[in-house]
Amino acid sequence: MGGNPLRDERDRRLPRIAGPCGLVLFGVTGDLATKKIMPAIYDLASRGLLPPGFSLVGFARRDWDDQDFSRIVHDAVREHARTEFREEVWAQLSDGLRFVSGEFSDDQAFARLRRTIEELDERRGTGGNHVFYLSIPPRYFGDVVGQLKANGLAEDSGSAWRRLVVEKPFGHDLASARELNEVLEGVFPAEAVFRIDHYLGKETVQNILTTRFANEMFEPIWNSRYVDHVQITMAEDGGIGGRAGYYDGIGAARDVIQNHLLQLLALVAMEEPTSFSAESLRVEKQKVLESVSLPRRLDLAAARGQYAAGWAGGEKVAGFLEEDGVRKTSTTESYAALRLDVDTRRWAGVPFYLRTGKRLGRRVTEVAVTFKRAPHLPFGPHATEELTHNALVIRVQPDEGMTLRFGSKVPGTALEIRDVTMDFAYGSSFAEASPEAYERLILDVLLGEPPLFPRQREVELSWQILDPLIAHWADRGRPEQYPSGGWGPAGADALLQRDGRAWRRP
Repeated sequence: MGGNPLRDERDRRLPRIAGPCGLVLFGVTGDLATKKIMPAIYDLASRGLLPPGFSLVGFARRDWDDQDFSRIVHDAVREHARTEFREEVWAQLSDGLRFVSGEFSDDQAFARLRRTIEELDERRGTGGNHVFYLSIPPRYFGDVVGQLKANGLAEDSGSAWRRLVVEKPFGHDLASARELNEVLEGVFPAEAVFRIDHYLGKETVQNILTTRFANEMFEPIWNSRYVDHVQITMAEDGGIGGRAGYYDGIGAARDVIQNHLLQLLALVAMEEPTSFSAESLRVEKQKVLESVSLPRRLDLAAARGQYAAGWAGGEKVAGFLEEDGVRKTSTTESYAALRLDVDTRRWAGVPFYLRTGKRLGRRVTEVAVTFKRAPHLPFGPHATEELTHNALVIRVQPDEGMTLRFGSKVPGTALEIRDVTMDFAYGSSFAEASPEAYERLILDVLLGEPPLFPRQREVELSWQILDPLIAHWADRGRPEQYPSGGWGPAGADALLQRDGRAWRRP
């Protein structure tokens, strides 16, 4: 995969700086490219983590030249970059910007791309090291990787490397995921394919492992003897917006649970790895996903819904079926919740509840580990009336941090115990600003470091978990309606009530 001559492996505290390389971006006109990828590249350059000769090549159908592309990147950086815009950083980065116009099926366009890369190798010193980033719909992956192979752009040569980055969705079920993988790994070796799940690049997600394995106060109680249940939530306060063409037919379970939430579950439930190498982490995550099961009664194990017209954030909003581009007969869910079991010695009997939805009460992603009540409370009958379960809540976004809830005596002569919280927030605890997830992930691709990227086996295991539920829903008519600005359908509340529990209110 090629080493990084600018990184001293003897001291992991030194900045991770990419060696000579370039990136070719397919899909430069999309929101992801302009709002995330281009700004992240500038932020890496601004932090001194890219080589001086780094190059960025855009590929699209637009009739642009290099200057047109430079303006697009400039505007995206100005509007969305996390770090301050500095002319000297921009001057160095913009000197390596190139644009190639063409269709994905255009042989001549890819011949021009090859000549452009060869010119950058010579003028910018990229050394033949290039990442091909497919920020495009999966239906075009085959065309692009086929063209890269036909034009000799996919193979490593000598010490030079070539890598491929793809965005989710990684298929829409197990069969399509396997077909997609055959297309990708038929051209690039498995270790050169990086599947981006941007949640895994978030500092708070990475901190799950730090919290567990760097603190002796948590790991001894991280098991079924002490944990009552786990809730993993990704709630959005907005609707589908202009994504109807993608979202209708995909739905909340495929869009979020299959990747983001099952990856969070794996990190919460995995055993301690022998090291934090990519292979060690992957082995432990795969063990969890192999152990996950749905209850036998799928009608009692999951709930789904569509948001109805109503009020959200003080504004009148349309219902899911009223959104532009959504079929009036659509059975696509905008909310999904399910109960999963992890059939291991550590987690036997501990339910994991996952939920995600749009047009909910607020935007929040969190993991809540709820502990069992003390087996004996030596207090009076009224002293603990307001005491609930201890809980550790890991806030992934926004307001990144953690909250620990426990019981404390209320000041006064009477013995009364209530819940109190200890709060850790990244913003107030560290002077350093957290990098965006795409900064971390793009830099890892350039360095050839894969710990944060799911491999194909993890993708397939996730679909094996979800496919039976999707097939079950396909025969059950329309999802339940739920009010915009609320917290989901009544069926989702019943899912926990049957177990004598309730959803947290974030």
